[in-house]
Amino acid sequence: MIVGEQKPLEEIWEMVKRHKRLTVFGCNTCVAVCHQGGNKEAGILASLLRMKAVQEGVDIEIVDSGIERQCEHDFFESVRDLMAKSEAVLSLACGIGVQFVATKYQMLPVYPALNTTFLGDVIAVGHFTEKCQACGDCVLGLTGGVCPVSRCCKRLSNGPCGGSSNGKCEISKEIDCAWQLIVDRLEALGRLDDYEKIPPLKDWSKDRAGGPRSFKLEDI
Repeated sequence: MIVGEQKPLEEIWEMVKRHKRLTVFGCNTCVAVCHQGGNKEAGILASLLRMKAVQEGVDIEIVDSGIERQCEHDFFESVRDLMAKSEAVLSLACGIGVQFVATKYQMLPVYPALNTTFLGDVIAVGHFTEKCQACGDCVLGLTGGVCPVSRCCKRLSNGPCGGSSNGKCEISKEIDCAWQLIVDRLEALGRLDDYEKIPPLKDWSKDRAGGPRSFKLEDI
């Protein structure tokens, strides 16, 4: 899932206070799970912004709404009239959703209410950890299902560095050494011989830092 965190209220207010009618727009999938971007959070943020407007004497009408996903056209039909009446949108989606809305409504200013942080999993209620950086060249089949790209602080591809100690990263004693996890996992699977194999060079040209990519089902 995509994890995000809400921007400071002051930063949000500075972006939107110039407008006369603002829609605070929730996204009820990924960022709703981490309690940052769903309809509930949109309602709370809208209330905080209304109070801010009263405190500063700013004349602005603020409404809140939301849809299941802000990254698919099919979900926007229910808010067609709302968008037509909006002067600006404050999106509580991840960066994908913000860009999708901005592209769909090109004459409508769209602002991000969240900072998109990482792709992660749910360890427990309210606890999310990074597990993937969408590098475009997955090596999990070689590393026992533990990702060295996202879980090694140095993104090492061929084993631990000299700084790891007692299964912990030199960056922090709170961080597990990813390669220790990989070795332990391979050993548990009876695949420790795989650790001695020299893996192929990682194709970093597929990394998400290399520019935008697209995927179509008909290309398969």
